[in-house]
Amino acid sequence: MQSERIGLSTLEDITKLILDSHGPDETLRNIVQLVAERMHTEACSIYLYDNHKLTLRATIGLSTDLIGQVTLSIGEGLIGHTAETGGIVNVNEAQEHERFLFVESLNEEIYHSFLGIPLFNQQSLIGVLAIQSIEPRWFSPLEMSALSTIAFQLSTVVASARLLDQLEREQADANASKVEQIKNKQCCEKPVALRGQSAFSGFAIGPAVLIRHAFGLTDRLDDESLDMESERERLESALESARIDTICLEKKVADRLSDADASIFHSHLMILQDRVLIDKLLVKIDQGSSAVNAVKTVLADYVAAFRRIDDPYLRERAIDLEDIGRRLLAKLLGEESESVQLHHPGIIVAKELMPSDVASLDHHMILGLILESEDRNSHAAIISKSLGIPSLFGVKDALQLIDSGASLILDANSGCVHIEPSDAIRSEYERLKADSVRQQEQLLEFKDRDALSSDGTSVCLRANVGLVSDLELAHRYGAQGVGLYRTEFPYMARTNFPDRQTQYDIYRIVVESFAGESVTIRTLDIGGDKMLPYFEVPEEDNPFLGWRSIRVSLDHREMFQTQIEAILMASTHGNVKIMFPMVSSMDEVIACKEVVRVAKQNLEAEGWSIPDVPFGVMIEVPAAVLLANHFATEVDFFALGTNDLIQYMLAADRGNSHIERYYDSLHPAVLQAIAHLVDVAKRHKKGLCICGEMASDPACFAILVGLGLKEFSVSSPRILPLKSVLSKLSLTQMQQLAKQVLRESRGSTVRAMVDQMLQEADCLANFSASD
Repeated sequence: MQSERIGLSTLEDITKLILDSHGPDETLRNIVQLVAERMHTEACSIYLYDNHKLTLRATIGLSTDLIGQVTLSIGEGLIGHTAETGGIVNVNEAQEHERFLFVESLNEEIYHSFLGIPLFNQQSLIGVLAIQSIEPRWFSPLEMSALSTIAFQLSTVVASARLLDQLEREQADANASKVEQIKNKQCCEKPVALRGQSAFSGFAIGPAVLIRHAFGLTDRLDDESLDMESERERLESALESARIDTICLEKKVADRLSDADASIFHSHLMILQDRVLIDKLLVKIDQGSSAVNAVKTVLADYVAAFRRIDDPYLRERAIDLEDIGRRLLAKLLGEESESVQLHHPGIIVAKELMPSDVASLDHHMILGLILESEDRNSHAAIISKSLGIPSLFGVKDALQLIDSGASLILDANSGCVHIEPSDAIRSEYERLKADSVRQQEQLLEFKDRDALSSDGTSVCLRANVGLVSDLELAHRYGAQGVGLYRTEFPYMARTNFPDRQTQYDIYRIVVESFAGESVTIRTLDIGGDKMLPYFEVPEEDNPFLGWRSIRVSLDHREMFQTQIEAILMASTHGNVKIMFPMVSSMDEVIACKEVVRVAKQNLEAEGWSIPDVPFGVMIEVPAAVLLANHFATEVDFFALGTNDLIQYMLAADRGNSHIERYYDSLHPAVLQAIAHLVDVAKRHKKGLCICGEMASDPACFAILVGLGLKEFSVSSPRILPLKSVLSKLSLTQMQQLAKQVLRESRGSTVRAMVDQMLQEADCLANFSASD
């Protein structure tokens, strides 16, 4: 009964809380409201420790008028007593306790029970979390354990809120100083902090490197009336020179990253050769415009048209046209296009990064990205995620408010940029950086070690890969092959379907990168939120329940056959498996096998010697769960795609913030479905891998291993933390846990049980440090 009170404890949920809040006060208010709701208590309060005092900073249930007014010394009252003991204080009748302190107007006298938990950050007291209820009661050991886990995870949020609070005080001081300066006709101070949305988490400390594009499409409005023929020649010369530069950029990116990453410049080259565009430019010149103004006006019209398009992919293509226009104008004006060279590590600040910027920059010198653009699906965002660069998007007026060379702290975890931080703020982040480095070094001990439980049970941890540039990360974190290679990106980065040779070249790089290890290649999975700009699709009210994934492939057999042939060609270079997404019927399974058979037959007719390639399906819809016994007679392995499986089983879109509480990886129905699939795979002696985000959650991971799963494919940075978690748990513990949770009917109960086990085994510290 008591365990049903307990809910949230994952770090992701708590991190989202601070990202959705506006400032430290709102963050703390949200925390106390969240904990009170999850613990089903009438009151929850947070006191922060600063200047040797505990100050009430947020509460629900007590008088909010006294926030910031009530201060207690260590040892004073039950709050001070909690801080003094450094442990949990659990009191049934608070007012009868010798340490109870009556504070007038605080409205504490109506509450009987009290549970206080100290908040620590690196062994330093930072505050106290207290919950109170009107009903006299003792909090159970399970509730105390679960709340301790919550407090452990909240400590990071509270520490961040305390930093932001210090920034606000400094901002207030700066504003007061600014008023005085205005009175004295002096300059105003710039803000000390900006906020944005995280594209890739982490934090960076370094100088600001500003990228300002001097040749924007509206920067120069000169329209000299020159000789028409001369202007035509200038335009042709500029176009030719820009084409040569584009070819060089494509080669540079291909050498540094991959052909897939460089393909955007092939699109640029096609635009620079487009007859319709060139004719429009020439018409403008014939009408009396200079070549410079022709480029500005024509490309500005294109950019504006693309900006109006609803489709996010096509809308993003406007930046490509701006990039091309910038290079053309540079050529026409006799200037070198602004290729930014980083001579020392720094944090890039820009309105948005053009593809040519990404190509020319030395990625090893980029500590972080701060962009004014809100497009988190841009080329720059994809690269930042691939390279693991902390990034913030939608940082308003960043170029105006940040000076070149300014000292910055980019905290992508909390969505904040600290400008010229104080010594106290810098010291705190330097400490966090040192702690992070130390914890990462501890995790690196696991890189060359097998993924083993404390009693020697081995599991296989492979990597999810989307870009060829992801391979470096996969090797860095010790991945045992690729459990899921997403093939959509080579399609999405082009203006038409990639041919067989192009696909083969990409797949071969992935396969050869993991010589001797297994590489599972998933066929094209478009539809839903992933569309191709050159591929006509029907308008659908609900595309996630529409024409997507394997349905698209089977309806376009020629395209499908081309991809299968490219995969089979790559299989001659290593250990390849083929996996088909979103399969929901036996007819689809048989049809996919037939495409593979014909593809193999075609290649053998060309002289290829194709090995037997294992064939598998992803279990992502309830129909596939129920048909798994039948599928097992036709396939070699299964892969659990939990992202879609959970949302389809629970009718909860994980991207919908209004119903995200219904998307629960530990929902009993989800666990029962997985247990069923483990049983099917075991009885039929078929492989079973899980490649959704569920496997990255340590709580889910422990249960999955206990259920019998031995193969996992996760984001590369998660591999070492999962090895650390596994090393502290025995198979027996996890099996017992799995048996227990399968008897439960509530996800909150399951979460409480597994969190208690993880906390007792000290599994969470290194895992949270890896985020």
